[in-house]
Amino acid sequence: MSGDRLFFGAFTVERRYDAAPDRVFRAFADREIKQRWMGCEEVAAPVIDQLDFRVGGREVSRGGGLDGAEHRFEGTYLDIVEGRRFVFAFVMHVGGRKLSASVASVEILPDGAGARLIFTEQGVYFGQDGWAEREEGTAYGMDQLARWLASQRETV
Repeated sequence: MSGDRLFFGAFTVERRYDAAPDRVFRAFADREIKQRWMGCEEVAAPVIDQLDFRVGGREVSRGGGLDGAEHRFEGTYLDIVEGRRFVFAFVMHVGGRKLSASVASVEILPDGAGARLIFTEQGVYFGQDGWAEREEGTAYGMDQLARWLASQRETV
């Protein structure tokens, strides 16, 4: 059956931001800030239910998909180097069905007066290949972060 198949994949999304590395890092670590920018085109108005940004801490968020199904993210932070990088493992559910399980890393490097972000994800989809859509959604989210950082140049 096609529903029993596993689809493995990996991708990297890189962005440069006109913001100091510590500001970019804080945009992921602070629940209130992250709530302002996170999201992708496929999930309308995601809500962060929990963000415990520490090694062993959890993040849980949910949002309504354009298809009407709830999208749910459940992750655990595995490694954090303050201001520089973090690694997390997570499971995505759509409409109550487990969609994928992944490990991702976010590196934030100084780049002149700004920062370079390198987001890498690898994992497995259960029953359908969705890597192209995941990469597209992640890229959209990183662009959302750029827009938010630009709008907050002096306030964050």
